[in-house]
Amino acid sequence: MKTPVLKHDWRILLVEDHPFQLRATQYLLESFGFTQLTAADSAKSALQQMLKAVQPFDILLCDQCLPDLAGLDLIEYASHRGMIRQAILLSSLTAVELDKLEVMAYEHGLPLLGYLIKPLKQSDFRNLLTLASV
Repeated sequence: MKTPVLKHDWRILLVEDHPFQLRATQYLLESFGFTQLTAADSAKSALQQMLKAVQPFDILLCDQCLPDLAGLDLIEYASHRGMIRQAILLSSLTAVELDKLEVMAYEHGLPLLGYLIKPLKQSDFRNLLTLASV
């Protein structure tokens, strides 16, 4: 099977509240070839980054369990305001819990590509990004 070609110039906003996970995920994304990364350690920080951005982020890669706002709520807020194009949840919740969130996102018309279970795996990330329309 041929590996899909990804656009490495996508602007990605990574939101993760645990410092180690944030740095590790950022490092992995960089090793995958993504260079336009913005990192935030909370929903508040992510919103500040989105407000000062000149254009919407192509992908919001967001932890679901943030201390100040649930990831899905952040996706909803940002997408309704045109701050992001698409999103991916990143979480250590169970697949059953994440499936429910994915259904909720679909029902609310959110641009959620899907979810990834921590730790991030390149193959899973690539597979989700092939669905992106940015």
